Amino acid sequence: MTPETAPTTTSTAPARRQAWTRARGITLAVVVLLAAAVAMAAVRSTARHGELDPRSADPYGSRAVARLLADRGVSTRVVTSLGAARAAAGPDTTLLVAVPDRLTQRQQSRLHAATETSGGRTILVAAGSWSVERLAPGVTADPATSGEDTLRPDCALPEARRAGTADTGGIRYTTTRLDADSCYPSERLATLLRIPAASGGGDTVVLGAPDILYNDRLDEQGNASLALQLLGSRPHLVWYLPSLSDTAATDNGERKNFLDLLPPGWLWATLQLFIAAVLAAFWRGRRFGPLVSERLPVAIRASETAEGRARLYRKADARDRAADALRAATRTRLAALVGVPATQAHTPEALLPALSAHLSGDSDGQTLHPLLFGPPPGDDAALIALTDQLDALEREVRRS
Repeated sequence: MTPETAPTTTSTAPARRQAWTRARGITLAVVVLLAAAVAMAAVRSTARHGELDPRSADPYGSRAVARLLADRGVSTRVVTSLGAARAAAGPDTTLLVAVPDRLTQRQQSRLHAATETSGGRTILVAAGSWSVERLAPGVTADPATSGEDTLRPDCALPEARRAGTADTGGIRYTTTRLDADSCYPSERLATLLRIPAASGGGDTVVLGAPDILYNDRLDEQGNASLALQLLGSRPHLVWYLPSLSDTAATDNGERKNFLDLLPPGWLWATLQLFIAAVLAAFWRGRRFGPLVSERLPVAIRASETAEGRARLYRKADARDRAADALRAATRTRLAALVGVPATQAHTPEALLPALSAHLSGDSDGQTLHPLLFGPPPGDDAALIALTDQLDALEREVRRS
């Protein structure tokens, strides 16, 4: 009759085989996703090995442009420290900064101070908002990148006019410098800027994308012509590959925060993922009208239903709900026996006096109230005792 009278030897946990059957689909999906992520990372890492390194012959390396410059008498030297890059700045040198955003703010300020009046050329490759405003004052990087890779020069800069169309599409720039050459515009914003120095005859070139320097893109469009003209204006080319191990990056304890390390566009991507998650939750949680009851396809014995509910109550440690269910069922049956309407079976003022009238001895409302309407039992032993008392009360009412 009661949930707690179910056999205690029955296991409440699923069998190992059942647990594996339920979880193997999710486990397999997670393993496949992890394997795909590792494979993609390995492929990407291999493909990008030696990126923008003039010593690398990989597709994203820049050995080809260095060889072509050497044939024209331009020497190329690779440096990986800020001190070497600053020392190399001079009127007969082009300083190419491969990854400007890797520099700290202090490094950027020191590098600009060394190149500002050196009389040479400084080329910033794909400088974002983190670095371009300090390395090229007066220039601002637009948050939206170019939607096209190949663009027309549309400017008076001789190097750009001779090269023609080139793959400069990438970061777009605006400038307050009226003497700047704004080339290869994308939606009226330049992807290549040349800013003359205030003194010394030097200049700074801001290039929105590194594509014209890659080995596998050098023979497309006017990329080779533009790269050779920009990098070969002086007899010496110093190729600065900023290194994370450079002591100048940490000599004052400066660090980028977490948001600075995230790639451009992360905010929009996060917003899109959030909207997709909300739509998916709405789709999964939709309801096609109200819930309806259905006849079970097979008949289930009452004892099995009671045993199943008892297991659920025991697993959830829900003695309060189990006691409420037992008391409610007992009150319903007792009300029918003593002539109390079913609508008032759970009202102490109606049920308890009727019960006291049918019982003999000392049973009255004061003693029956804790049994039928009292607080939940504190432990399993109290719940079993409550069950026995309810059974005894019902038997006594039936005999009276």
